[in-house]
Amino acid sequence: MKPTETRLDKHLITEEPYYLSSGREIEIAISAHKNCLPLLLKGPTGCGKTRFMYYLAWKLQRPLITVSCHDDLSTSDLVGRFLIRSGEAVWTDGPLTLAVRAGAICYLDEIVEARKDTTVVIHPLADDRRELPVEKLGELLLAPPEFMISVSYNPGYQSVLKDLKPSTRQRFVAISFDYPSPQQEAEIVCKEAGVDKHLAASLVKLAGMTRSLKDSGLAEGASTRLLIQTGRLVLDGIDIHTACRAAIIDPLSDDPELLAALQEMVSSIF
Repeated sequence: MKPTETRLDKHLITEEPYYLSSGREIEIAISAHKNCLPLLLKGPTGCGKTRFMYYLAWKLQRPLITVSCHDDLSTSDLVGRFLIRSGEAVWTDGPLTLAVRAGAICYLDEIVEARKDTTVVIHPLADDRRELPVEKLGELLLAPPEFMISVSYNPGYQSVLKDLKPSTRQRFVAISFDYPSPQQEAEIVCKEAGVDKHLAASLVKLAGMTRSLKDSGLAEGASTRLLIQTGRLVLDGIDIHTACRAAIIDPLSDDPELLAALQEMVSSIF
């Protein structure tokens, strides 16, 4: 087995992840991969973008290399760098270079959080060139057909200063994600948290109420992820009010007035 293949073993999705489709997003993504097109996922926090990428990687039988972007993410973090080992400078591929070499899927989560100069490195990979310059090695890597680059971001949460440039956005096939319908969301909570349908439906109702507070100062309402976490606490013996406080109310805000409003919502349902 080649060293690269060994390094990618942990990135293979061997079991089918649970994913409930709400449209034609799977069909679009598979077609994008087939046609060597990059993918842009946009939608609120915790609505299933990352789970979708896991499902897609399993469906395509390709390794998935995920990078959580942040303010300090540099080009070297993505492409690679020389590291000193036993007194010698040894080159180490970054996740993007590793994905290109292996024909894997590289998923850059919350791409707008990365530095602007960092995102430029994906431009030649996200157009017809499909190439990655590795300047420190003097190499120009051509991406194989199996390689795919995918990025995600939350357009409702980001500030104007952290929006994607048109020159970046227009390279991608975009799929918009949102929270599922109440029926679908309850089904997801049932499956992922292992709770009964009644509790799942009540949690979904609570989430809908919190999402209505967006115009009242709440940055984002309760995500599907938070509902699943709440359900798991309840399943483990935590009473519903304590579970909601720990997994929904406190993670959403520190503002006393908003916390009080959220607590009232919980009391009205449970």
